[in-house]
Amino acid sequence: MTLIDGKATAAQIKAEIKDQVEKMVSSGGRRPHLAAILVGHDGGSETYVKNKVLACEACGFQSTLLRFEDDITEAFLLEQVQKLNEDATVDGFIVQLPLPRHISEQKVIEAIDYRKDVDGFHPINVGRMAIGLPCYISATPKGILELLRRYEIPTSGRRCVILGRSNIVGKPMAQLMMQKQYGDSTVIVCHSRSKTLKEECRQADIIIAAIGHPGFVTADMVKPGATIIDVGTTRVPDATRKSGFRLSGDVDFEHVAPLCDYITPVPGGVGPMTICMLMSNTLSAARKEYYD
Repeated sequence: MTLIDGKATAAQIKAEIKDQVEKMVSSGGRRPHLAAILVGHDGGSETYVKNKVLACEACGFQSTLLRFEDDITEAFLLEQVQKLNEDATVDGFIVQLPLPRHISEQKVIEAIDYRKDVDGFHPINVGRMAIGLPCYISATPKGILELLRRYEIPTSGRRCVILGRSNIVGKPMAQLMMQKQYGDSTVIVCHSRSKTLKEECRQADIIIAAIGHPGFVTADMVKPGATIIDVGTTRVPDATRKSGFRLSGDVDFEHVAPLCDYITPVPGGVGPMTICMLMSNTLSAARKEYYD
């Protein structure tokens, strides 16, 4: 069994990005600039945005964080999005989700200039991704592809089961894994209504679990030699921890890992790659690789 070390891989990629940024700057170019909007004080969002700021520093980027209370109006937030759309010094930006219930997340996502949408959530980027055109690919699926590539895990012609159908992970992951230039796999998507979910998993060469259910994938669902990518990050109570909780993936790691050829841990697997790929998208935005 080989443990897929997302933390070490992300550190390597950030070092590569920093090297490219310094070459850009020494050639007279401007440092890539990533901005983020954070609304409210959600604990998970606070941590995630903090890590994004630290990643910007590690990559040599300029970063800007705009914070607002959770009682701001939708109209006001849309005004802030438009300001960033029009700011020529900002290469890419994100609006941290989730947003307060009185604000339409979809309306905000669609208000972002797709050329600065480094999260890859805008319908134009989603559509281009679906048909294989150059675009910003959402960070978690992109990070998974990068882990598969760097660990030289075969995907072409392999049977890949994706657990979950979210717009952020499940759906784009399925699109990418079936595309010839990425996964080139035979893809099956399972979800809470799938009647043959366990049977599908038992036949899978690759399982990508993004279902949000701690320990859902058990040893009896995994065939020997499979590759397991665990996207789940759920806080579960743990009295032995100072915080009172620990992060749990969607996979019963202790019992599943011995069966696998490759597996990602939680934490330290897919999570670090998500922020790393956001940095990669921002570098692409600064270089205008996809859009003028």
